[in-house]
Amino acid sequence: LIIASLTISAILVFFIVPLTIVFFIYLTNILLLIYQRNKEVKADPLSDVWDSVRKTIASFWDTYARIWHGYELHGVENLPEGPGILVYYHGAIPIDYLYFLSRLFLWKKRICLSVADHFVFRLPGLKLLLGVTGVIPGRRQECLVALRNGYLVSISPGGVREALFSDESYQLMWGNRKGFAQVALEAKVPIIPMYTQNVREGYRMFKERRFFRQLYESTRLPFTPPYGGLPVKFRTYIGKPIPYDPNMTAEELVEKVICKGKFLFSFQTKTAVQALISKHQTIPGNIWKALLERFDKRRK
Repeated sequence: LIIASLTISAILVFFIVPLTIVFFIYLTNILLLIYQRNKEVKADPLSDVWDSVRKTIASFWDTYARIWHGYELHGVENLPEGPGILVYYHGAIPIDYLYFLSRLFLWKKRICLSVADHFVFRLPGLKLLLGVTGVIPGRRQECLVALRNGYLVSISPGGVREALFSDESYQLMWGNRKGFAQVALEAKVPIIPMYTQNVREGYRMFKERRFFRQLYESTRLPFTPPYGGLPVKFRTYIGKPIPYDPNMTAEELVEKVICKGKFLFSFQTKTAVQALISKHQTIPGNIWKALLERFDKRRK
């Protein structure tokens, strides 16, 4: 009985926070449905009519972020006033990205549309929440329309594969994806790299097993459960934008060379994200160090 109790307790400790996040997400959708019904709101989910409830949701998640992860957001000044494509590293659970969306809305009253994997749209009971928070499929035309309407659009080229199979080494798993670069060129917008410090120390996946990798590659569904939820320090860093250059192809944009004054920086978009990781992250990630950073008041 003692062994069984300890085992159950360990399981709860490992999974209770991720499950709590799922609970809060569904609770948020229920509150949206109540708001929609009571106010008889029929407007487009991205319209200003939803701003009051959008602010309430953002305030809740921002409070959660401050309390549980001491969340900080740096580099907002690097975001363009108009449209652009944010490219970011995908943690085991993209809770840090939800924190970013919430604080961006509270600080700037801006909605950043989020490209999500197709399985997200199959999840039951989240349709209204996805609409109000601006989650869209990764189809080229939808991204172009969003950018031409002045929105920021975010994408993680590594996506679910990176979430499942990257680890505390913070390896980027983008493969040959360059669709975001093609969209940026066609829409004539900059690309902005983004990364959250310690995101892998907060939430992790079990070490890769061949079975789960093969299962994902054949189904494109995330069967591997995340665990953790430790209150480590989260800091999101937004890097300098890679500007649009009409003379570049998508391949050249991925291999973008940026000249600033007397300095020459050779950055792939991938390398730009990796540069943020190298600058702000201990490699391999260390949970104890990430926890102790909650008490470090110095801004990195």
